[in-house]
Amino acid sequence: MTPPSLEFAFECALQLKPRVKLDPLPQGGSRLFVPVAGGRFEGPKLRGVALEGGGEWPHVREDGVFCFDARYFLREDDGTVIQLQNRGYRHGPPEVMERLWRLAPGDVVRDDEYYFRCTPTFETCAGPHDWLCSSVFVGVGSRGPAGNVIRYWRVA
Repeated sequence: MTPPSLEFAFECALQLKPRVKLDPLPQGGSRLFVPVAGGRFEGPKLRGVALEGGGEWPHVREDGVFCFDARYFLREDDGTVIQLQNRGYRHGPPEVMERLWRLAPGDVVRDDEYYFRCTPTFETCAGPHDWLCSSVFVGVGSRGPAGNVIRYWRVA
């Protein structure tokens, strides 16, 4: 078998609103809700905006691992609406995760200090962007004071 290769698909920069936290949960850990305020995305075949609404619903386990499930909409410049669902993990050394939790404008936590990976799926109408609905993708993210930046690759 030929090993898969990766093709860059696009980068999405999300602006996030303040989080809501449920803590502690009966099963342990916390549940967060982080609303999407907007953003932009761009790649070789895609360009547009992330729509306000939707958000991330991570379960923060007792071991500090963020198990996230995010759903939001993208609007391509041609008007096509694309739903993106992301599932994945973010974790790292406790002191790095604490710095990420308390990010303020101007703060930087290098993305090589922690793990932020996801597997997105997409839904859109039949047309020029339905290729998103028939491939496997992986994402690598970073967290900044305003939100997340995630780069996506199509597994070829």
